[in-house]
Amino acid sequence: MSDRAPLRKDQEARILPEGWRSLLLETVARRKSGHTPDKESPAYWNGGIKWVSLADSSRLDKGLIYETNKEISEEGIKNSSAVLLPEGTVVLSRDAGVGKSGVLASSMAVSQHFIAWDCSKSKDIHNWYLYHWLQRRKPEFERVAVGSTIKTIGLPYFKKLAITAPSIWEQERIAEILTTWDSAIATSELLLSNSKKQKKALIEQFVRRSDGWKSERLDEIATRVQRASDGSDNPVLMISAATGFIPQSEMYSRFMAGKSLESYILLQQGEFAYNKGNSKTYEFGCIYPLDGFKQGLVPHVYICFVMDERACFRPFYKYLFESDYLHDQLGSLVNTGVRNNGLLNIRPTDFMSMTVPVPPMSEQKRIADILDTASATVRELELSIERLKVEKAALMQQLLTGKRRVRVPLPTEAQPA
Repeated sequence: MSDRAPLRKDQEARILPEGWRSLLLETVARRKSGHTPDKESPAYWNGGIKWVSLADSSRLDKGLIYETNKEISEEGIKNSSAVLLPEGTVVLSRDAGVGKSGVLASSMAVSQHFIAWDCSKSKDIHNWYLYHWLQRRKPEFERVAVGSTIKTIGLPYFKKLAITAPSIWEQERIAEILTTWDSAIATSELLLSNSKKQKKALIEQFVRRSDGWKSERLDEIATRVQRASDGSDNPVLMISAATGFIPQSEMYSRFMAGKSLESYILLQQGEFAYNKGNSKTYEFGCIYPLDGFKQGLVPHVYICFVMDERACFRPFYKYLFESDYLHDQLGSLVNTGVRNNGLLNIRPTDFMSMTVPVPPMSEQKRIADILDTASATVRELELSIERLKVEKAALMQQLLTGKRRVRVPLPTEAQPA
């Protein structure tokens, strides 16, 4: 069988870079799949053989897969269609989490939700080149997956899958470059994770302690804001539990307010709003100040308020609310669960009756300065990671299409006599 894949018309119109070929992946790597041993047979499980399943979705797209959520046994292998795949095998999820991929760090098995390619004996495809090539094609995998409940990609698609590639030596060099880029991103993500933990520890240390601080009801140090629209072309905003205020169109990909915009509240920069929607991060809703916008319209179901500047330093309270300080008090107010609109049933008067600490102003400012520095470090790392990912995507586009070539000396055995 020829290892050259038949080209589609659109491919025929495109001239491959010098030395590149279009190959049927089926013919240059050993395709394998997996299976789930009988779950009712304990002897088939927990036998020390790592088994990649959909439960390992969070371990994919990170290069090597070291660990798995579940293990199977040799008996499980013998009595199912599961097979033991060698170290270095490239796996791709074709069901839930479709398009996610990884490289096995050791010998493992996979469930039937994965397709695998063993390149260990291939002279045409390098496994890490294949991994990066699959990563670049994730949008296409997501697009071709079909199914009403769980989207999946059928086996016929992979049998016809063609890959364009240069010589094996150039593939290896391309893979080295992209893997180095991944390592830089992984290192930055680890630094970001540590910085977030450090910031959280500082908040616990400085903000959530209340020894010696007086407490006040919110309605004693803050005033509700129920300002109507001024008729200007103000942005329509929503609160995201993860990031704070964002344009409504960004949250829903379309304008949702319609005629109800007339009832929206006009919030000004520095004023706070409480979103009664529960989330994984904030069980009983979240509170954010309006930053990044001079003013904006927010839904009337938000409880909006402005802190008294004579007693309250706004950045301190931003961090106090970010720490979910009011969690327990909000929980005691919620006694009817979530309403049909997904919002917690909390009355504004009850909300404004909750208490918050009021440290001396000088202490509020000192604490806010410390946390501002920690926040700046976190933001700087987030921006650095975004830049690295953008740069890597551009590099992938160039290296994996041959628009940027990597010149490598031929090994001795490949040089002409």
